[in-house]
Amino acid sequence: MSGVNKIAMRRAIVREGITIRGLLAGILLSMFFLASCTPKSEYDQVKERELKSGKVVEDLFLDLRLGMGRKDFYGTCWEHNKNGILTNGAHYLQVLYNPILPSGKVANMHFYPKFEEDHLFYMPIELVYQDWFPGNEAYSIDNLMGDVMGMLEKWYGDGFFEVSNKEKTVKAMVKVDGNRLIRVHKKNINTVKVEILDLRIKDFAQLNKSDEEV
Repeated sequence: MSGVNKIAMRRAIVREGITIRGLLAGILLSMFFLASCTPKSEYDQVKERELKSGKVVEDLFLDLRLGMGRKDFYGTCWEHNKNGILTNGAHYLQVLYNPILPSGKVANMHFYPKFEEDHLFYMPIELVYQDWFPGNEAYSIDNLMGDVMGMLEKWYGDGFFEVSNKEKTVKAMVKVDGNRLIRVHKKNINTVKVEILDLRIKDFAQLNKSDEEV
């Protein structure tokens, strides 16, 4: 092969390499733009908007609040205990409250918070009809969910909306007010779980990751 032909071949190979690299770069750039243009869910949009608002909402219930110190939490519960409002419950969430729900039925409401640097940032709550027993439709999980939502809307106002996974097999009602995120879902056949989280500290993804590491 002559020297001229060798030079021409090298140039062709270089041009082909540049073309392939350019094509790959274009594909990667297109993938980036497609990812960045993927529409955010209503949940993500609301959460982002509320956090950017700078609004601080700390109210929980019974004079409890996000951000309160551990000592203040125990002191407040002790005062409610002396007044017969709160008791110790036989549950992993150790504090028991018995609210009257909108239907007039009484619930066992167990709760106990988590603290970050001695300040309350997460409040898990589980509610069961006090008189629940299997097969009684009046005390079904659907009725309990409606009752709990009625109570929460009375406490925190309207604005709850439904979120779900892609398969629609897991659903929850959520509400975001500034830093306070409330999530409500059916845990099992007789229990509704409510979670209230301070987004200034952690999101649920971070909270779940922390639990897995324990």
